[in-house]
Amino acid sequence: QVKLVESGGGLVQAGGSLRLSCAGSGRTFSRDTMGWFRQAPGKEREFVAAISWSGIRTRYTDSVKGRFTVSRDNAKNTVYLLMNSLKPEDTAVYYCAAGNLLATMDVDYWGQGTQVTVSS
Repeated sequence: QVKLVESGGGLVQAGGSLRLSCAGSGRTFSRDTMGWFRQAPGKEREFVAAISWSGIRTRYTDSVKGRFTVSRDNAKNTVYLLMNSLKPEDTAVYYCAAGNLLATMDVDYWGQGTQVTVSS
């Protein structure tokens, strides 16, 4: 069974940091573009960041540029999202995804999500 499993979410004060991890299993994701989306209460799911299979290309939504960093370790089949200078508006469920996230935004696999709550 192919799975993406997120971890690392939690409660943090504004200005703090968290690092999310997403571990793939059931197949290798080393040749897939991977990334992160988030969904806040009452809002649609939105794209956050993506990274190419090689790690050379990255893409971020404007609201997280300069604060979030996406990275990957293909040997561990894992992608990360380092979130610095967190703001209350970053509060959401964060989802890991694999797919064509640098072009069409088609998603082939989703994780189950991890909650990030930023208190003011």
